[in-house]
Amino acid sequence: MACILKLIMWALIFLNSGVCSITLPKITDRKFIDENVKEHNRARSSVSPPASNMKEMTWDDELAITAKGWAQQCLFDHNPRRAHPNFTSVGENIWTGVPPSSFDVAGAIQSWVNEKQYYDFNSQACTKVCGHYTQVVWASSYKVGCAANLCPNGVKESGFGRREGVIFVCNYAPAGNVRGRKPYESNGATCPGCEGSSGSNYLAVLVTRPIALILTFVAAHVVRHFYPDIFCYE
Repeated sequence: MACILKLIMWALIFLNSGVCSITLPKITDRKFIDENVKEHNRARSSVSPPASNMKEMTWDDELAITAKGWAQQCLFDHNPRRAHPNFTSVGENIWTGVPPSSFDVAGAIQSWVNEKQYYDFNSQACTKVCGHYTQVVWASSYKVGCAANLCPNGVKESGFGRREGVIFVCNYAPAGNVRGRKPYESNGATCPGCEGSSGSNYLAVLVTRPIALILTFVAAHVVRHFYPDIFCYE
């Protein structure tokens, strides 16, 4: 009995010590990076009406470092000192939740995307909060860096008080949500002129490069056969 009471006592001490069993991914975690990029591009490729100028979003380490630094403040507010060595403007989305186990990348990003129901593309009218959604699908924002941070004493200004929670920050470059502009252009086609908006360009490179290389060798062989003196070797 004494042994059982001692185990209960240590369990209570452990639970009240602020120690959390959840381990949040680091900004260098490849799975975390891939999931952030995938979920953003999933939302960007499925906009309605379809986009004609949407760029593919890729990861940026500098943005992730900025996001991590701000997330460590455990403050549910925007970072007023967002900066990047290569971009003049940086956008930002923030998510927070309790308990820490409630966090997952896909769910957090989806909560931003869900704001689409309040946004009218043609009129640019927004009946509630829409800024997170428009930043996610902002066509010219093609770099993203995100970070999740555990806040044992709660996230300030979140409304959750001092309950242990998670804050998730994503930074974007160049920044979106420019007043008076739509997040993307739409001409009725599904992104025919996008720059890296899908894997089609990548596949085209894979196909055309080998063909071009083969044709180059064939041409060189033909020229050498009919004009043997045209080549010089040293």
